[in-house]
Amino acid sequence: MQQHEIHHFLERYFRTNQCEIIENGDGYLITQLTIDMDKELMNRPFYWHYIEKTGGTPAPMKLTFITKQTKETEKLNGERLHFGSPRLHQIFQSAQKRGSYIRLYENIQPVEQQFVPLHPWLGLNVKISYQCDRKRDFLLSLGLHLISGAIVEQFQERLEQLELTRKIPDYCFTITPLIKPQSGILRLEQYVKSMIEQDDHSWADEALKRWKEDLALLDHFYEEMDEKPECYYIEKEALEEQYKPRIRISVINGGLFYLHPRANIRN
Repeated sequence: MQQHEIHHFLERYFRTNQCEIIENGDGYLITQLTIDMDKELMNRPFYWHYIEKTGGTPAPMKLTFITKQTKETEKLNGERLHFGSPRLHQIFQSAQKRGSYIRLYENIQPVEQQFVPLHPWLGLNVKISYQCDRKRDFLLSLGLHLISGAIVEQFQERLEQLELTRKIPDYCFTITPLIKPQSGILRLEQYVKSMIEQDDHSWADEALKRWKEDLALLDHFYEEMDEKPECYYIEKEALEEQYKPRIRISVINGGLFYLHPRANIRN
């Protein structure tokens, strides 16, 4: 996830959760939290307990996030965010909890009150993590057309170019999907697995090599002992936990999107 993508995500996240964007500059964003968002992100349970107990005036915090190093951000006192930082991980978790599933319709204005069909799409935003003694995360946004079975990448970016609404527009009707959402999820799961299989996994081979080298050092240290002490097995298990390659796939959020057939999705 690039820094400009992080910045755009923050902007959408806070706007969606009714937080005022005070400044949205090159490489930084300043937002005024709502009471609910302060409680969720700032970990101030004693403050909010006191305010609610005494009937005091609440004062949600104002946050400054820095997403890129610029001349402007050099003078700012804020939290620097990058992919993998604890605060960004916390915001990802909040976004997942608050918006794990949604149903939206493209806001179409029919000409001369003609009825317009809206096609169903299943969208999933997925995080893939390659883990060993090092870690690499990346995001994948997929869309599945529930009529034809076509799959497109960067689906979230394509959706952002459209005007979407929670209520189906007047004179529009939805097409019944030929592919059920449950089956669609399985198709997207298989697509992700296929992408991972075709990826370069030299990182895993290198991790196994480092694991083998450290294990050889551990065995060498205890080689003169006929019976290995318990600490040997503890250290051996710790090496496996540290170096063993793992791939984790987690769904951040998803939804059903009913779009006009002319929507610029498949291009």
